[in-house]
Amino acid sequence: MPLDAAPSPVAPPAASRLWTTGASAGVSVVILIALAITHHEPAPWLLGGAALVIAATWAVNRRRSATGAVPPTPDSGATSLPPVADQRLLDSAFEALADPVLVISGGEADDIAGRRVILANAAARDLFRIQREGALLVSALREPTVLEAVDEALFGGMARTTDYSGVGAQTRHWRAITRPLASPDSDGPLALLVLRDETDVRRMELMRVDFLANASHELKTPLASLAGFIETLKGHARDDAKARDKFLDIMAVQADRMSRLVADLLSLSRIELNEHVPPSGKVDLARAAVDVLDAVSILSAERAVTVRLEGRDLSAPVNGDRDEIIQVIQNLVDNAIKYSPSGDTVEVVIKPDVPLDEAAGPGGGGFIEGDIGLDDDLDRVAGGRV
Repeated sequence: MPLDAAPSPVAPPAASRLWTTGASAGVSVVILIALAITHHEPAPWLLGGAALVIAATWAVNRRRSATGAVPPTPDSGATSLPPVADQRLLDSAFEALADPVLVISGGEADDIAGRRVILANAAARDLFRIQREGALLVSALREPTVLEAVDEALFGGMARTTDYSGVGAQTRHWRAITRPLASPDSDGPLALLVLRDETDVRRMELMRVDFLANASHELKTPLASLAGFIETLKGHARDDAKARDKFLDIMAVQADRMSRLVADLLSLSRIELNEHVPPSGKVDLARAAVDVLDAVSILSAERAVTVRLEGRDLSAPVNGDRDEIIQVIQNLVDNAIKYSPSGDTVEVVIKPDVPLDEAAGPGGGGFIEGDIGLDDDLDRVAGGRV
């Protein structure tokens, strides 16, 4: 007499297995699509993988629904994860995505309150200050072009890429990528919104354009001088040793000037690129000042100027980039030495417990307005700044 098939006492119910499979497949699709559209280059294998997951899940669920059969238990040596562990892994992967990702439900087309966030990863929650589920879309994002793109994905099945600026205390440039999602039930359409921070890309492009414009302007004069001297040396001054040596010296000066111009332009571009980025490093201001005094010792000896540092043994940590802080101190000390008379003393004073208090100048008193004709000869720099 054949035995009746009985459900396993340890196996989950069929409905639970179907729900877990469907949920896992749904999250898998979201992650695969998010990975595909956040890459700069198209990733057809990722989108194909999403389609394969949907097709496989539909086939398995249909077979289970039709036959009620439970798939055989895998061997004890298999490494497949239980459904709950598999779901946790997919959820962790979704949370770990660096770009903000939102899954949005549409509701009715004319119901703005129906646009709700049904799933937001950690990056999106940090950016918009919202909960993982249930937030009203317009309370988090108010950019009209992005909201329009979301509606087109929800109700028109259209994929769009939109650029906009905003979100946060500082102006940042974002690329919003919207894609329609297949809804696993009849509760309404779904859309995927991925935000990619393009701020650094825009800054680099602006830096490149500014550098080319400034370099072409600043290098025009020394290049013209070099061309003129080369033409002279190829002509009547070819056999004039005295004139040749004179022109070669001038050409060396112009070449050095071009080198300094390029270095200054690159430094200016780097400063402008990071002007809104707070420094993350720590620098001991007293230690940096000691290094600067060692570097300018030859110049101070040539000018017969004594450089004295007050606070050499103090600990004066400040936030900043070490190379940039050393450059600032060296510029101040260099100018103080150059504009001090022979036999004078330049004092560099470091005081703790203040953001930055540094005095450098003749007698330690700094520069006095009117003593030096700082506006007599001004060098043009980028954007008309002097």
